[in-house]
Amino acid sequence: MIQIKSFTFNPFSENTYLLYDETGEAVIVDPGCYGAEETSQLYGFIESHNLAPVRIINTHAHIDHVLGVAAVKAKYNIPFLLHIIDEPLLKAVRTYAPNYGFPAFDEPEIDGYLDEGSIVTFGNSLLKVIFVPGHAPGHIAFVSDEQRFVIGGDVLFRQSIGRTDLPGGDFDTLIGSIKNKLFTLPDDYTVYAGHMGPTTIGFEKKNNPFLK
Repeated sequence: MIQIKSFTFNPFSENTYLLYDETGEAVIVDPGCYGAEETSQLYGFIESHNLAPVRIINTHAHIDHVLGVAAVKAKYNIPFLLHIIDEPLLKAVRTYAPNYGFPAFDEPEIDGYLDEGSIVTFGNSLLKVIFVPGHAPGHIAFVSDEQRFVIGGDVLFRQSIGRTDLPGGDFDTLIGSIKNKLFTLPDDYTVYAGHMGPTTIGFEKKNNPFLK
């Protein structure tokens, strides 16, 4: 059974997720930790629970979701996977990171790509990849049908949606991703978002003002 541990990192209050199961194998989703204090929180939990991270998987490549990728990748010598369309967004981060107060940003190397229909495995568990662009052009989400949850990144928030005014963003595309991909999931699926707390598909269908 997959356990989900969330951490809130960096000034953007980004949610990093650590998923692990009874085997001790784990995947790290969107490591946004920056600096020794934040990375030590992640490492400390991993070590105290005797976990073995096997890969880093990102929903997208905006700065707040990639700040810790290089450090985590080096620490555990594991691959970093992303959608190929978001590679240019990752490459752009180092040019603007100092302007946001992150002069020590270390650009990670991408080791592989994920796309709609890809399956991410760890231990006895698996996650299905769905393509949900709009907030970012190569945005993906990770779905567990067995445990009825989505690690959704910055697509759908509790009574809100991801912003679309950043490079590569598009409002109509984002709304289409939510309605045609996320809202086709059953109402009881929990959505773990890239910011703020979790919500459910059913709650957002009824209460999200952007999706009436």
